[in-house]
Amino acid sequence: MNDKTRQLLLEQVDADKDELLSFLSDFVRAKSPNPPGDTRDAAAHVRARLEAEGIDVRTIDPRPEFPNLVASFEGPAAGKHLVLNGHIDVFPVLDSETWRYGPWTGELAEGKLWGRGACDMKCGTTCSVFTFIYLHRLRDQLKGRLTLTAVSDEETFGPWGARYLMEHHPEVHGDCCLNAEPSSPLTIRFAEKGPLWLRFTVRTNGGHAAYTHTSESATKIGAQLVADLETLTDLDTPAPGNVGPLITRHSEDTNRALGEGAADIVQKLTVNIGTFNGGVKVNMIPSECVIEADIRFPIGVEQSTVMERIGEILQAYPQVSMEELLFNPPNWCSPEHEMMDILKSNVEALRGFRPAPVSSLGGTDARLWRYRDIPAFVYGPYPSGMGSANEHVDVEDFFHVLRTHLLSAYDYLSG
Repeated sequence: MNDKTRQLLLEQVDADKDELLSFLSDFVRAKSPNPPGDTRDAAAHVRARLEAEGIDVRTIDPRPEFPNLVASFEGPAAGKHLVLNGHIDVFPVLDSETWRYGPWTGELAEGKLWGRGACDMKCGTTCSVFTFIYLHRLRDQLKGRLTLTAVSDEETFGPWGARYLMEHHPEVHGDCCLNAEPSSPLTIRFAEKGPLWLRFTVRTNGGHAAYTHTSESATKIGAQLVADLETLTDLDTPAPGNVGPLITRHSEDTNRALGEGAADIVQKLTVNIGTFNGGVKVNMIPSECVIEADIRFPIGVEQSTVMERIGEILQAYPQVSMEELLFNPPNWCSPEHEMMDILKSNVEALRGFRPAPVSSLGGTDARLWRYRDIPAFVYGPYPSGMGSANEHVDVEDFFHVLRTHLLSAYDYLSG
């Protein structure tokens, strides 16, 4: 590692602050809510900046409205392959949301940049884009390969985004992946829980509400089922290997980063009843009730273990059928990988503290690399207003995350 080069990289970020904020602001203004998922304007914004730098950019678009951008370069010497991953799509905006500055303004105010996608994750993707740009200028000094993947379909689990790339374009696999999803500057995520989505349908004969002796109520059965599903949270879910003590040791950091109480559930199975729909009219016995449940698996927990317990619960409910809507297994990589140490050291040098290795409650595209045994780490800004009104990112956190990713990618490819 060349300390002079590292200092020059930091000076470049400082010199480009206005350009960086302008790029991020215009990125937020380029609407890309998913659903519906048309990210062409936002992708064009990223492509234009890369091409202005003389960088060759491939567009991989199995669906034209979901363009994925891939760029790559090699240094003159053999080395490792680092992949930078970020997504272009964002959550949709509800008509009921009340925004201080407007969801698509990219307004810079109060030391923050506001708008849908400001923290999730156009801030992080901007960090990946400019990390790639700055290191492309230094490519003759680097070893190995750097690849940028800016993908368009993360919010709906990536069938046309990172998942498509991983399944059809092995050149983006690499040896390590670095991602800047909103998390917290206080933590580095090396693992994440996995969601299982299930739909339960209760069917009975139904009837007139005055004649409750003629039929069971589908909604009453549904309510009883929900209570029984909550017992899943009592399952024993120890973490694998040395990960459990690590999670326990950093419980306070987890609470600071993800909110008080997060440490209590990070290694527990959780159940959320997202929808509960039944009945047609107040004076009718409901003949159908449809329940959708989000069950989050901590790392080390097998789907078969949970499904066996659900099967036991359903034995008491012959009126109920079940359908699996989605399952992404929990995933993790070694918290002792060299990239973890590189990130910690750079954050300590920049901000004076060492971020804690933690498991994430939510999911990211980083899981797709971990599923292939490729270490993947997430270091990003706070999730301020993520997916809700007044989403924003702190300007100084934006610059800090960029500096951290830039120096860490440089260290990894020059070490």
